[in-house]
Amino acid sequence: MDYAHRLEGERRVRLDDFDPGETAGLKRREAEKKTAQLIEELIELQELLYAVGLQSVLIVLQGRDTSGKDGTIRHVTGPLNSQSCSVASFKVPTEEELAHDFLWRVHAQTPLAGHIKIFNRSHYEDVLVARVHKLVPEKIWRRRYEHINAFEELQADSPTVILKFYLHISKDEQEQRLLKREQDPVKSWKLSVGDWQERGYWDDYTEAYEDALARCSTKHAPWFIVPADKKWFRNLAVAQTVRDALMPLREGWLNKLEEVGRERKQTIDEYRRSRSHSG
Repeated sequence: MDYAHRLEGERRVRLDDFDPGETAGLKRREAEKKTAQLIEELIELQELLYAVGLQSVLIVLQGRDTSGKDGTIRHVTGPLNSQSCSVASFKVPTEEELAHDFLWRVHAQTPLAGHIKIFNRSHYEDVLVARVHKLVPEKIWRRRYEHINAFEELQADSPTVILKFYLHISKDEQEQRLLKREQDPVKSWKLSVGDWQERGYWDDYTEAYEDALARCSTKHAPWFIVPADKKWFRNLAVAQTVRDALMPLREGWLNKLEEVGRERKQTIDEYRRSRSHSG
């Protein structure tokens, strides 16, 4: 059973059709056990990805405030080897970034061959925040869907495995998380009046997300809607989706490594023979 909902091909998307509190009938303990097993598999897959060095992986995390982007990174990709797995966060653009096209700063953060890169927010901010807060005219942000699709097709051809996750939480759950954050001294540094102000644009963001999900979910760069009211189910859904996307590549990676191993062993054997003859 797939725990995240895959979108593919341009079609109307209604977020109300997806239950943010969904758990697929699982209990927390069972889900966490499944997640732990999936992460063990991801650790092996990452090692193979890095060793072969022919492909890369781009994981895009989008969602409203408190939807769990940081938590997903910590619990799902945190156990991976940091030598070849890193995070890029996209906050308010700098003056230099604003002086370039909107994809300039994003392109510079795409993953190296053999590496995994997680985008904490992404180029989609330019059809979300920019749209909701009217930072650019409509004629500009509407054309960005096409630019985004072309950019992601280029990355897929590199080749990069692209997985985009919308962490779907309810308005009530967001309120509870914001209130809890105020009471937690460890998380109080995250407090911002802007988080509460943004709630006033809830419906506008819903419409913006629905358009982005519909217009920019393709075969080579699909969107996945992840029920995220339950953090443990969110982690399971993301871990499963990443594992399932990489597992079909495992056999090819192993074959490639065996081929490289044979070639290197042959080189070593030839070297030894040449040394014995010269001696």
